[in-house]
Amino acid sequence: MAGTVVITGANGSLGLGFVEALLSRYPEHTLIATVRNASPEKDPNTAELVRIISKYPNSKVNVEVLDLGQLASVRTFVQKLSGLVHSKKTPRISAIVCNAATLSLEAGQKFTSDGYEATFQVCHLSHYLLILMLLESMDPASGRIVMLGSITHYPDKPNPVSSLGPRFPENLGELVKPIPDPPLLVHDRGFQRYRTAKLANVTFALDLNERLKRDPRLSNVTVTAMDPGGLPASRSQAEQKKSTKRIMATINFFMPVLKHVTTAFRTTEDAGRELAAVSADPSFHGKRGYFVGQKEDAPAAVSNDVDMQERLWAACWRWSGMKPEETALQDYSRGLP
Repeated sequence: MAGTVVITGANGSLGLGFVEALLSRYPEHTLIATVRNASPEKDPNTAELVRIISKYPNSKVNVEVLDLGQLASVRTFVQKLSGLVHSKKTPRISAIVCNAATLSLEAGQKFTSDGYEATFQVCHLSHYLLILMLLESMDPASGRIVMLGSITHYPDKPNPVSSLGPRFPENLGELVKPIPDPPLLVHDRGFQRYRTAKLANVTFALDLNERLKRDPRLSNVTVTAMDPGGLPASRSQAEQKKSTKRIMATINFFMPVLKHVTTAFRTTEDAGRELAAVSADPSFHGKRGYFVGQKEDAPAAVSNDVDMQERLWAACWRWSGMKPEETALQDYSRGLP
């Protein structure tokens, strides 16, 4: 069924692959492509997004400003989009694709204007707020929420990029206001924060699914967390160490061959097509859970821990300043003090 697809980070590497795939394969949908800077004159990535959109003159696309580094920007965006949906100027939302991300490795800790650690807010907290506030505008019969997972979210799977695995600290407040990094661990702590944000995405996806199932009006809205695979061509590789960047550049050079023998690494075009399928293809109607590409897989065990789900939910509710009247979800209070 045709509806409105909202994607965050639409001018990112994976976002561009997604936009191309959605417009070419699922043209019946309206696309809301959100970016931090909507000016193609000032942002070359937005210029590339506009170029892709121009290839599909009959498409229904709006490029909108959404800065996930500002919770106020999320609320402003939701107010605008909800008004368009409720006035029937825009179809109900068929999918929310939480693609935007950021990370800071050798540059050290970065904070948003809200005073929160940037990786966690952009990757997770602002998406939490966006989703809960937009549930009222979703198609209650077939709406989909897609969180972006990653192989890096598994605490028990070592990663050559960092010596530190993802973890939820005993004091969850450290997710948004971390203690200072030891000088020799600045890079590894940065990558750990990214891995932990991805773990939070998956944990939230599984938790929200159960809450939606218990909601009489929203029980047909589904949540998936999708690992798109490693993206050696992603612009985020610029944050890596020089040695890692060289390795990724080599992998990217051989991707025309490698993509036929492994799914560990993907081109942004192939990953974008799979993300579009999970978000819009009829074959994914009603599916929930964790996926690597389009194949169902098992998420990290801790993401299924109900106590951790409730603790994370309550913390994000508090940090985002959520209020009961801002969401249509009835089962929002489980886990709140």
